[in-house]
This record gives sequence, structure tokens and C-alpha cells, in this order.
Amino acid sequence: MAKIIVLEEKCVGCGKCINVCPFNAITLENNKAVIGDACVMCGACERNCPFGAIKIERIQGYEQDISLYKGVWVFAEQRGGETAGVAFELLGAARRLADRLGESVAAVLIGDGVSERARELIAYGADFVYVVEGKEYENFSDELYANACVKLAEEHRPSIFLLGATAYGRSLAPRISSSLETGLTADCTVLDIDEESGMFVQTRPAFGGNIMASIVCPARRPQMATVRPRVMKKPEPDFGRSGSTVMFLPVMAGTPKARLLERIQEEGFGTSLSDAEVIVAAGRGICDSKNLELVEELARLLNGAVGASRPIVDAGWIDHSHQVGQTGRTVAPKLYIAAGISGAVQHVAGMSSSDFIVAINKDKDAPIFKIANIGIVGDSAEIIKELIAQLKSKQAKSAE
Repeated sequence: MAKIIVLEEKCVGCGKCINVCPFNAITLENNKAVIGDACVMCGACERNCPFGAIKIERIQGYEQDISLYKGVWVFAEQRGGETAGVAFELLGAARRLADRLGESVAAVLIGDGVSERARELIAYGADFVYVVEGKEYENFSDELYANACVKLAEEHRPSIFLLGATAYGRSLAPRISSSLETGLTADCTVLDIDEESGMFVQTRPAFGGNIMASIVCPARRPQMATVRPRVMKKPEPDFGRSGSTVMFLPVMAGTPKARLLERIQEEGFGTSLSDAEVIVAAGRGICDSKNLELVEELARLLNGAVGASRPIVDAGWIDHSHQVGQTGRTVAPKLYIAAGISGAVQHVAGMSSSDFIVAINKDKDAPIFKIANIGIVGDSAEIIKELIAQLKSKQAKSAE
């Protein structure tokens, strides 16, 4: 699709390209730049070469007439006829992006008997809702769903396409981007529009969360990104908004290679992390897996959910579905209680958007205290026991 070349007659071996390459893909040989296999053609060297000695050449026909592509799309994920919260969050983000571009917002809704959900999507910011409906779409199929999204995109040419970084979205997005031969940025935390170029800027953590990478897709459309649930704020719905529902029936060549045989409901404690307004999260500092019973009891008294840091998940104390952080869930509850969690950057990336954070840790210098609204220094298990006792006492007085 593209290749990068060094114009030797222009290269003076200044080394600036080496300094700006984020992948250490460039070396100097005989005082000339050499591009190695680690190159991903991000364009940093091309943009920063003061002598114009590095060029990215795209194969003729690969670049599109991007002026033909308009609109911001959101995949409106639904399960069992219920629209996922991440769809509303993405509609809020799409609305902001579209308003900056002077374009429309569309939602793609796929399922069986889901057209009645279109009104709700319009209330959250969609101008159009493309509905793909039928018995064959009752259960999620990445082949069928991706085929529908690709056919829609080929016909209506969106400029931006957003999906939730959920199990469904992470399965769909690569299939769609591959079929459309366009770029995809996963797990974005910031979505913006570049004022000068009008391009979609997708920002995500890179190199273990130590830096934030801003990524653009200059040559292909749609520009695609996935975003974890609870990263974006859910807007307030306006049921007075007007919009259009468009029914679409794509043709699938052949039959899907896989089909759903059985759905098994995952067992878990209390409210799901994604929906919880209160989360009590445990880390290695609770010292003993038996102390998870205290964490669960406190969560139950607060009508909340149980979260966890990666170390206790890796230790087998609790299932991965409870993990909060860069390699787990992203959450944004009203109250987040971090018990025995040090505050590593990977964990903080998944919960820093919480409205109010209470940190409990024996180490007064733990990084978690830097982002906490209230910090309690002490033994996590003992403090949780005291909180449980206080809550039970208050509930007993209320019942009298």
C-alpha cells in the first residue's frame, strides 16, 4: 500500500530523523539514513526532515478522495434488546466531533426487533439511525455484523466510525477496518479534531501507559477508533430531538463460518463494574485472599460492585472480570474505594475518571494518594471492618 524511501542525494546524515522516530527504526550508515523493519510509516521522520530527504510513497489508487466522506458514525451495541451504555457515551463524543466539523451523526443499530431503540439513539445525539434488522441478527455474529457495517460504509461513506472497546467492538472493528482498508486506533482516551487539517486525532496510551500517542489516518476513510466504556461522559438525552431512521438490508455472500450455540451468563458478585455507581476495589495490600470477603461485604452494604487490581487477579484471588485498569475495565463510578492498591499508572488509567476516590493504604507515600479525594493511612482490612461496622450501625438505627 505504501513504501518509505530515503533520497540519498538530499540526505546529509544530520540524525534528526533518528531523534524523532518513536520506534527506533532509523540508523545511519555511511552518513545516510537507513529505515529498518521496525518502521510503521507513522510519518514523523518525513515531517521533521529539514532537507526533505525522506518520503512516504503510496501506491496509486490507495489514497481516496476524502472530500467524499462525511459524517461521524457510532456502532450502537445492544445485547438482548438493551442498548449498551458505551453507545450513548460515544454518541456524546460523536456529537461534539460532528459539530466541530459541521457534519451529521449516525448510529448503526443491528439486531432482531431493535428498531424501537432508534428513538433513544436520536435523543442521545444521532441525526440518522441505520437499522439492520432480522432474525439472523438476533445473536451477535462478527461476520454478519461486520458485513453489514462494511456494506453501509461503502454506500454512505462516513468520515469517522467509532465503536466501543468491548468484546463485540474489539471483534468487529478490525474486521471492518481491514475490509475497508483503513486505519484503526484501539482503546482511545481522547478524541479530537485538528483545527488546521480537520483530521480526526485519536489519542491513546502507549509504551505501557508511559506516553500518550496522538494518531491520525490521513489517506483513508473512514477514520476508525474504539473507546472503552466509561471513558467518555454519557450526555443527557433530549427526547425532543428529531432524526431519521433508515432501514438497511445488506446481502451476505455465503453463510457465516461460526454460529452461536449457547449463551452462558457469567456469574459474578453484585452490580457489573460498567454500571456500578460505587466500586470497592481490592489490591495486594489486603494481604490475604480471605479479606476479599470484607471487600464484598462493604460493596454489598453500599449497593456497589467489587473491583480488583492486576496483582490479585494474577494471583488467582479473583476473576479477571473484576480487574480495573489498562488491561482490565475502565470505570467511572460516583465513588471508588481503593483498598490496598498502590496506584500504578496502569490501574489509575482505568479509574481516574471516578467522581470521588477514597484510598486506603499502609504506605503514606503510595501514588494512589495523589489522585484520591480522601486518603486513609492504615491496614486496609482493619479499616474496612470499621467501615462495615459503622454502616451496619447506621442501618440498624435507620430501621428502628
